[in-house]
Amino acid sequence: MIVDEVPAEVTYPLRQAVLRPDGGEVAWAGDEDPEAFHLAARDAEGAVVGVVRFSPAPCPWRPEARAPWQLRGMATDAALRGAGAGRALVVDGLARIAARGGDLVWCDARVGAAGFYERMGFAVVTEPFDKPGIGPHVGMLIGLPPAPAGGPRSD
Repeated sequence: MIVDEVPAEVTYPLRQAVLRPDGGEVAWAGDEDPEAFHLAARDAEGAVVGVVRFSPAPCPWRPEARAPWQLRGMATDAALRGAGAGRALVVDGLARIAARGGDLVWCDARVGAAGFYERMGFAVVTEPFDKPGIGPHVGMLIGLPPAPAGGPRSD
């Protein structure tokens, strides 16, 4: 699985197919924020099989967080679930956020995906709630360790 940063538009077809199969907006406020980044996981043939967006955003459950980021729009090709695309996207995204000084990542996770996020180290911090037209979700978050002082080592 190869993960790379992509323009928001690259994420839209998979967002549509997985997250909004019955229609609905897939270009969201914040997609073009210069601090936001979008990742795509590609298979050996180069096809996009997973996508996600990360953007700086206050965490509704941890307002004291110094540098929180939101994970949004995570989608993986249903035919390839369990092949590692989602894991690769989250691992890559968390590393990029830590390098940018982020201290926490949060998301509104579909109830059916909560186990995946828990295996990635996220904790459920809310009771289930309904997102109209989308379904039941839970609030989840993961704290990030501080970035190493002085940048990468070269020894």
